[in-house]
Amino acid sequence: MAELPVNVLILVVQGRVQYSLNGKQVTAEKGDILFIPSSTIREGKNHESGAHQKYTLLFDIPEYEISNIPFPVDQNFYHIKTRSFEYMKHRFERLYFDIRGDKKYRDYVCLGILQEIIGLFARELESSTITPIKVKYAQIIERFLLENYRKQIEIEQLAKLIHRSPNYTISVFKEVIGQSPIKYIHQLRVMEACNLLLNTDMTVVAISEYLGYYDTSYFSRMFKKLASMSPKEFSMTGHLIDVSTRS
Repeated sequence: MAELPVNVLILVVQGRVQYSLNGKQVTAEKGDILFIPSSTIREGKNHESGAHQKYTLLFDIPEYEISNIPFPVDQNFYHIKTRSFEYMKHRFERLYFDIRGDKKYRDYVCLGILQEIIGLFARELESSTITPIKVKYAQIIERFLLENYRKQIEIEQLAKLIHRSPNYTISVFKEVIGQSPIKYIHQLRVMEACNLLLNTDMTVVAISEYLGYYDTSYFSRMFKKLASMSPKEFSMTGHLIDVSTRS
């Protein structure tokens, strides 16, 4: 058991983990996020059910930046279940990958991803009053989008998944996830495009078609909107940037 010298943000991706935080017992399982502020007395161990896997971010918050954090950091700790597990997991993985490398602008990129994770976490803290059924509907839709984002998807298809109207489907997804289903699809596609540009010899045209964009110019415009540069510019930089959630 020791006092934390830095702030800790944890995403549990498998199994359960048992913590003692300032003497309070906390069990975190897959999909849970914990924010544990510095100076907390912490002890962690495997849950009796077996081993676990998690991503752990350690970071300082300079005193002059504390007021910019979108939730009080002097609380004991925060423990929530994320409503967008797969996307959050992707951002933790992306940060883990980039922070271990020696790529150009690494610190700038990693700071951007960390800020996004903190922002998403704060948004979910504020939206904790969303009803469980809305969360369930959004998760059903999100799971479908993650499995089918390369295909042409109509809102009517998503509405049928939860047996609700198209307008309600858009509204509930945006309320829970923070963006519309269409924007979420484009974001998934652009993140995959970044991966393909970095790790394959596929052309921009081939990537566009692979991701379901049959108009390459439209794909390029969407890529630039979300990544702040064109696919060609991105491939020339040789490093992964943050795909933002801007409108």
